[in-house]
Order: sequence, then structure tokens, then C-alpha cells
Amino acid sequence: MNDISAAVDKLVSYARKNLCLAEENVLWARNAVLDILGSPDYAFTGEESCALSPEEPLGELFSACEKAGIFAPEEREEYGDRVMGALSLPPDAVCARFADTAALDAKAATEWFYTYCVKNDYVKKSRLDKNPRFEEDGLIVTINKAKPEFRDPKKAASGNSVKGGYPLCAICRENEGCPVRNKRTLRTVDLTLDGEKWFWQYSPYGYFYQHGIAVNCLHTPMHVDRSTFLKLADFVDMFPHYFIGCNAPLPRIGGSVLAHDHFQGGGEMLPMHRASAYAALSRPSFKGVAEVLDWPGTVIRVVSADREELADVCEEIREKWVGFEDLSLGIVPSDEDGVHNAVSPTVVKTARGYEMSVILRSNITSERFPDGVFHAHPEFHSVKKESIGLIEAQGLFILPGRLEGQLKEVADLIEKGEPLPEEHAQFSLVYKEASALYSERPAEGADAAIRRELGSICRRILQNTAVFKDKRLTVKFLEELGFALI
Repeated sequence: MNDISAAVDKLVSYARKNLCLAEENVLWARNAVLDILGSPDYAFTGEESCALSPEEPLGELFSACEKAGIFAPEEREEYGDRVMGALSLPPDAVCARFADTAALDAKAATEWFYTYCVKNDYVKKSRLDKNPRFEEDGLIVTINKAKPEFRDPKKAASGNSVKGGYPLCAICRENEGCPVRNKRTLRTVDLTLDGEKWFWQYSPYGYFYQHGIAVNCLHTPMHVDRSTFLKLADFVDMFPHYFIGCNAPLPRIGGSVLAHDHFQGGGEMLPMHRASAYAALSRPSFKGVAEVLDWPGTVIRVVSADREELADVCEEIREKWVGFEDLSLGIVPSDEDGVHNAVSPTVVKTARGYEMSVILRSNITSERFPDGVFHAHPEFHSVKKESIGLIEAQGLFILPGRLEGQLKEVADLIEKGEPLPEEHAQFSLVYKEASALYSERPAEGADAAIRRELGSICRRILQNTAVFKDKRLTVKFLEELGFALI
């Protein structure tokens, strides 16, 4: 059992140096770990850890425990979560440390909290760093190897409910420390948004830098109204170095959890935030400006230094869009299947004030497009069939992990000049277009051609989601609200 003793001592040493484990709590924490492991024979070894991330000390513990028959390899995640949960600060201490730091420096507070969630192994950064990521055609494209492909929008309606009913869903605050789905390492911090109690946590499998979610403390369905815009403004008042946004509260155009009101944000400005204006409009009653973005999707950016004025204009846009109908464009606001028009707002704070981008979305379906008229069209489903939610709408595409191997095979065929076999027929469009790109610049290799092709497809998918294909129609939409071109 010497291997287990040394591994436990190294892990406790890691917790002292990285997880704020106080000296007074070392014996208690060590005993908690030994209890989780079934009280194996133990003798203090004095082994120290110099690791800066949890992979090494956890790996040593896993190896020692598996060698001793304490648990099987497939139980690593369960035991890792139990052990790291016991070594992490309790929620009140995390909240206090965060609040004290935020009172002096909001960015330092989020940096500390995110780093803590990485070091206690809730945020799986080592796995995330293995996800391929590149920029093409003005978009960011990632291949998500850490999570399975999510193709069923019906799961959004259930909100990823948890078996047994406690917690009610996967993002309720009751998940903090809960064994369901291994949330013992989850830590959250308090927020007040437009007078309501919310909380902030980081995503274990984030799609961008410091990706987190702000969640309503009440399990209440996703919705967007005037208060939503004020809540988003409150958030960037507290954390001006972050963006924050809200998925459209409808299946197919929203996220995977619609049963619980929440936002997504973090410390990376996404491509849409950097998009220029196709047109700028103003009106006498509004001191700010409304911009039609030069962007593949349909986006109106409302800019104002006055949060109340900002919320009023955004709510006007939302109300008009929710009831907007144009059968010639395939836009139907509601029918026997329910409401189809919704908005996804997202905000950053700049020298101009609040910049609230309101993305117009529709989840209407048709016989030709049963997955959505304004969804990725069928010719692109081999690359992306999942819902196009807030993050993709802002120019960061999360593609399924299967593509890494599949498209490598397609690239090899292109370089060898071989035809596409029947088993890869779903990639006929990718093969044809990437082959043409490869012939233009063969020195770059077929892998580069595949990346260029993925960027092109993702841009076309965003164009599929645009409710107004002609930006002049977006200008007209604003003119009907009393705006005029500047």
C-alpha cells in the first residue's frame, strides 16, 4: 500500500498548494480521501507534489488504486470527482474569496475562480486543449472531442432533466456538490441581475476562454423580455471584460437546456462582436445608434450608454420580430405548432457603451426543410446537424468529434487523387469543394484545404440561419420602428 500512501500524500500536497487547503484541515482532508478509497492501509510518506494541474497527482492515485484493486479503470471519473470534491474549498469559502477579490478587481476575481475550477478538475482543461481549433473565413471552427454529438432538439424541451427529479435539471444550483453526474467539484458564486438572485459557474467542457453560464436560482423556463436585456447589462457592468448572451428560448435555435433560464458568456470576444456595420440608423427619441451588422446571420446591434434606453429599444425590436410575418420569405411567427420567432441577445461593453447584438431567429420547419428552414440545410448535415445556438450564431462553430477522423480520411483521398468511396458518400460536397481548393494551392496540403472548406461551410450555415438574406430588409425592419439611415 506504499504506492497508495505516496499518491494520497502527493494529492493532499497538491491541494495545499493549489486548492487553498489550510494546514489546519490537512489531516481532516487526508482522512476524507482515505475514507472515499475504502480506508486502505496507510502510512505517512511525506511525499510532495510540484504539479500545477490535477492530471499528474490524480493519475498516480488512479494507477495505485487500480493496481490494488480498489476500483476499476472505468470508475476513474467517479473516484476522481469524489476525491477532488473532498479536497476543494466549501462553497461559502469560494463565494467569500470571489466577492472579496471582485470588490477590488473584477477581472482578478474571475481569473482566480476559473483557475480554481481548473485546478480542482471541474473544468476539464487538459481535454479541451486537445480539441482542434482554427480560424477560417472570419469564423472560429472547433472540433469537440470532449463531448458526444447532440442531434436531438427534443432534449432541449426537457432541459436535460435529471433522473429521479433531484436536482430538477443539469444546471440547477442544487447540483453543487451533488453526486448526480459527478458534480462534487462544482463551485458557484452569487450574482444579482436586475434584482433577482442568479449564480455563475464555469462550464466543464467550455467552448471558448473562461466559458461559463449565469443561471437563475429559480428553476424557471428560458425566456427573453425587457428584463433580460437589463440582466445582461448588469452582468457586463460587473464584469466588463466578459461578454454575456442568451439563447433564443425555442427548440432548434436555442441551447440544450431550455427548461431553466440561463445565459452564456466568458472572456473571449467572438467574431460577431468584431463585425463592422453594414448600415447605421438613428431616431430622434434615441441617443444611441442601431447598426445592421455586416454578418452572415441577421443581427441588429443596439449601442447606447444608457441601459434603460438600451433595454427599451431592444424590447421594441424583440416585440416586432416575435410578431413578424412574411410568407414570401418563409417567416411564420406562430402556427398550430407554437411560436417560431425569437431573439438571441448578446452584449459587450466598450468605449461606446453597451453594445447589445440582437440576433433574429426562426425555428419554422417545412416539408422541404423538416429540421428547420433557417437551420443548417441538409447538404451540410454531414458537418453540422446540431442546433445552431448562441455560440455558433456569434461565429464560433462547435463541430462533432467524429469529423477529426472522418475528414482526415477525406484529406488523404484528396492528396492521393483517389475517388470518394461509397462509405464516405455523405462527404461528397466536402470532397468536391476541398479538392478544388487543394488544386488551387497544393503546396499547403489537403488538410489546409479541408480547413478552408469547413470555414466556408460554416459561413454558409450562418447564411442559412439568416431570416433576412438581403440586409436591406433588415434596414427596412428598423425603419418601420422609426429609425432612419445616418
